[in-house]
Amino acid sequence: MAKAKNNSSQETVNQIDGLVQDYKESLLINNYKEKLVKQKLDTVVSDEEIREYYLLNKENFKLNEELVKIRYLHIDNNLIDESEILSLFRSNDINDLEELEKQELSFKFHQFNDSIWTQLDKVLLKLPFSKDKLLKKTKFIQKQDSIGLYLAIIKDVLPRNSIAPISYITSTIKQMILHKRKIELLRDIEKIIVKDATQNNNFKIY
Repeated sequence: MAKAKNNSSQETVNQIDGLVQDYKESLLINNYKEKLVKQKLDTVVSDEEIREYYLLNKENFKLNEELVKIRYLHIDNNLIDESEILSLFRSNDINDLEELEKQELSFKFHQFNDSIWTQLDKVLLKLPFSKDKLLKKTKFIQKQDSIGLYLAIIKDVLPRNSIAPISYITSTIKQMILHKRKIELLRDIEKIIVKDATQNNNFKIY
C-alpha cells in the first residue's frame, strides 16, 4: 500500500478516492431503495392480473422447448404384481391412481399427475422412448429392458414455438408484474425526493 501510494500521482489518488466515494454512495442508495421496496411494494398478484398480462403479451411467451402432459412409471422386472400395476396405471379412475400411489416405494420413479405440463427433455432423461414417440398423443406405450419395465401415457403435447400455456408460466408472469411494479415504485419515490429537494433548495446542478 505504501509503495502504491508513493508511486502514484496525487491526481491518480484523487481519481481513486472519487471512485470509492461514488461506489459507497451507490451502495447506500441501493440499500435504501431495497428497504423502501420491501416496505411499500404490493406483492399480491391476483389471478385476474396474471390472466390479463398473459392475454396482452401472448406472443412473447412462445416455447423454446417441447412440453408434454404425461403419466409414467418405471418398475423392476421382479415386481410380483406386474399385471395389477399395469391395470391400475392404465386406469383413469382416481381411486386406482390413489391405490397406485400407495405402492410408490416399490417404483424406481414415477409421475402420475398428467394434468401438468412437463419439459419433454426432462422426461427423456428418465424414459427410454424416442422423442418422436413421446410427441404423439398415445394412450399407452411400454418398453422392457434388463433394468425394468417402463410405462407411459401421453395425454397432450405442445411443440416448440407454441404459445406457452398460462399454467406453465404463471410464476414467470408474476415475477414480471412485480418487477414492473418495483420499477414504477422506484420512479415515484425518486420523483418525490427530487420534488422535496427542489422545494427545500437542497440540490446541486452539475
